[in-house]
Amino acid sequence: MKFTLILSLILVFSCKQPTNKTTIEKDNKSIVKEIEKSFIKTTITFPSKDNLPITADIFKNKETPITVLLCHQAGYSRGEYKDSAIELTKLGYAVMAIDQRSGKTVNNIDNQTAIAARAKDLGDTYLDAKQDIEAAIDYIYNQNGGQKIILVGSSYSSSLALLMGVDNSKIKAVVAFSPGEYFKGIDINKSISSYKKPVFVTSSLSESAAVKTLVNKVDSSYLTHFIPEVKGIHGSRALWKTTEGNETYWASFNAFLSSLKN
Repeated sequence: MKFTLILSLILVFSCKQPTNKTTIEKDNKSIVKEIEKSFIKTTITFPSKDNLPITADIFKNKETPITVLLCHQAGYSRGEYKDSAIELTKLGYAVMAIDQRSGKTVNNIDNQTAIAARAKDLGDTYLDAKQDIEAAIDYIYNQNGGQKIILVGSSYSSSLALLMGVDNSKIKAVVAFSPGEYFKGIDINKSISSYKKPVFVTSSLSESAAVKTLVNKVDSSYLTHFIPEVKGIHGSRALWKTTEGNETYWASFNAFLSSLKN
């Protein structure tokens, strides 16, 4: 009797197991398909001002034109935005993340622009990378039908973004993660004092006082400065899921982006 009962239970369980496994597999495949449908990623190259090939990843949702340019921090690559770019597509934006010639590797993505620059024995300082960002702005602007661009920078590239945003009519707004006085002979504070377009700045908590000083000449009606309540982190890594308080950075960043639609 006991043997018959146990055998029956085993048979019932074994019959149900494949069904459950199949259901889980189908659910997982559906989730993957939904994620894949939410954005299309392509990798391209285009010439910088000096014809150095710039490698870039484009993240698009359907046929939405690119309006956001993402620039990485020192020692990194376009891989800095590997996940953040996907999150931006979920918010309805098409974005392009570039490799600047000043950088290396992050998130297992090598900086191909930097590799090409070294092969050609070209300069790879922070200021050398300025032309790469300028070329990317021109490329996007020509591709999207002349729509103005939201320029996003991280660390040194955020200071370059602030500098370029002052007078470049193709730039609609600038987002600067951990900007600073990174360039010898250039006073960022003075150079950005005449801003007449929206600017969003943020950083780690420990950097916030220095960032406040950096942008203190920018008209407050154009400036949004998000100061985290938690420790935070340097650069756009603040948006990474591994960063404590990343959701507060995202909320403030998204609110700023939404304000640009009005």
